[in-house]
Amino acid sequence: MQMLRRLVPALVGLALLPVAGAHSQLRVAAAADLEPVLPPILEQFEHATGIPAEATYEASAMLTTQILNGAPFDLFLSADTGYPQRLVRESAADSDAPVVYAKGTLVLWERNDAGLPPPSLDLLRDPRLKRLAIANPERAPYGKAAVAALEKLGLYDGLKPRLATAENIAQTAQFADSGNADAGLISLTSALTPRLKSAGSYFVIPRDLYPPIEQGAVVLSHSKQREAAHKLLNYLLSPLIQAELAKGGLTPVR
Repeated sequence: MQMLRRLVPALVGLALLPVAGAHSQLRVAAAADLEPVLPPILEQFEHATGIPAEATYEASAMLTTQILNGAPFDLFLSADTGYPQRLVRESAADSDAPVVYAKGTLVLWERNDAGLPPPSLDLLRDPRLKRLAIANPERAPYGKAAVAALEKLGLYDGLKPRLATAENIAQTAQFADSGNADAGLISLTSALTPRLKSAGSYFVIPRDLYPPIEQGAVVLSHSKQREAAHKLLNYLLSPLIQAELAKGGLTPVR
């Protein structure tokens, strides 16, 4: 009996030890436009490699600030290359340059019940358009693209008082979907979600109206799982996953 009493604590202690070869969860800082497409890819990655990963979705600028303030992320998937380049300059990235993993597309989305003409460039000129949602151009690359397109069309000054500015592209879509705005300049990834596909329609903003939305990634230098983070980045660049990203509204780079 005394032997059993001595063995139980020892066995409990062994049960709590990490399993050999087990991986800690990767923490991914992901741009908000990835929220509709990334979760199933992370699940597939875990099934393929045994490495679990979870993502936090925010505007790219906000995630950059969190990383520079010591947030324990392993991989940063931005909606542009500028914010990852800043991390490279600050020696916070485990590389000399970001890796472009996809390209984004800006669209004008409108609810079916908005009572306005179908989404088009003409809709942006229509005085019946009272509120237009965009992402914060100081924090979100899609917001910068939206402002660039409106400026190139000569519409920004006239629309500025009617803009409903959201913190990130996911919130921009929510503004338009909820009726807080009549329409929204959002990502194609948001427009292709089941909810927005059924509730409205979209118009692809011509790509020559805004700078390319090249989405860049960096593994973070303070990560204790850099090897696993590089595996996830390489997985995103694989032909299979590039095809998955394309189905979700991102333009593949390979």
